[in-house]
Amino acid sequence: MGKTFAEKIFSKKVGHDVSKNDIVTIIPDYVMSHDNSAAISKIFGELEVDKLYDPNMLIIILDHTVPASQVKYAVNHKIIRNFVKKYGIMHFYDLNSMGGICHQVLPEQGYALPGKIIVGSDSHTTTYGAFGAFSAGIGRSEAAVIWATGKIWLKVPESLKIIVKGKLKQGVSAKDIVLHIIGKIGADGALYQSVEFSGETIENMTIASRMVFTNMVAEMGAKNGYIAPDEKTFEFLKGRAVSNYEVIYPDEDAEYVDVLEFNVSDLDPQIAAPHTVDNVKPISEFEGKLFNQGLIGSCTNGRLEDLKEAAEILKGKKISENVRLLVFPASKEVYIQALEAGYLKIFMESGALVLNPGCGPCLGAHEGVLADGEVALSTTNRNFKGRMGSPDSEIYLASPATVAASAIEGKFTNVRKYVE
Repeated sequence: MGKTFAEKIFSKKVGHDVSKNDIVTIIPDYVMSHDNSAAISKIFGELEVDKLYDPNMLIIILDHTVPASQVKYAVNHKIIRNFVKKYGIMHFYDLNSMGGICHQVLPEQGYALPGKIIVGSDSHTTTYGAFGAFSAGIGRSEAAVIWATGKIWLKVPESLKIIVKGKLKQGVSAKDIVLHIIGKIGADGALYQSVEFSGETIENMTIASRMVFTNMVAEMGAKNGYIAPDEKTFEFLKGRAVSNYEVIYPDEDAEYVDVLEFNVSDLDPQIAAPHTVDNVKPISEFEGKLFNQGLIGSCTNGRLEDLKEAAEILKGKKISENVRLLVFPASKEVYIQALEAGYLKIFMESGALVLNPGCGPCLGAHEGVLADGEVALSTTNRNFKGRMGSPDSEIYLASPATVAASAIEGKFTNVRKYVE
């Protein structure tokens, strides 16, 4: 019997064959953290070690509350900057660097590479699987121990294969597909599993769209997501990769806990309703619903193609006077590209507010929290109660195109009206 991607990459890392559910101790290639590095550094200090195992293993990116909105965040940032300086950490992305949201910066800066094992103190670390890496979220204590010892133990996950077929209708995107899948299998449908995406629809997608899938596997309970590297992957990595890499593909006769097929040819734009990501229904069930704030951005949908999609809908139009529309490019690189392409001008002329790259309102930190009774339509990845501000607010998840079209109308709108 052949091996899945997860079994093969762990076997390679430990130097002998392993199978699902085996417990292995590994040295990851990178360990990523963001603003929570301050809390991790405190735990690291309690371990009573006098140096990092390998400073070059660490990647630290300030992105959750940037610039600092409160004294407590400013203090945390100061702690992180001092820690970086004290221990000589080279892979540090502050406000004055080509930074942004961590899950966009790692691929842009060439760390997210095929065959690498990357762990991070953020659940959406799974994003890097779009490049053929094994990447998974871990806790702060685990991150601190890796800083000190270089090691972490992990269970080799069982694997779930998801095959996506069909040509998409106009106005339907990767976000709609992955919301549809999560709605079908549930928020715990892939609990601690390695989800391998394949099929003609995935193969025809851009790298940015593939990242939506691996980012959102966290919302189906998965340990990691994986998409097989191809020429699109290698082209993206040209001039970016910081090291050599080895591509790892699953065997054709690998054993999966299940194989699921989705034909998305007839799929309509999707909405995830409060307060769970798997509460998914077609836009038709929500059309006409009023909302207060739209958000285009985040580690899920803040890339250049997302901004382009929204800008093409908003060009020459004004957003409703009853709606606030916030736009957050995922990184400085994306921001510059969108600026050069004229997308930011389109957003601002439409009445939207373009803000600096960062996580901001996605986690209810700043730059757009919700008041009691307010409704948000967002391209982010979570709609938990109180996630973006008041626990009496509501968050609906959708694609950039759906948010843009709805912002014009001031109510939930099927984007097909604007693209057909």
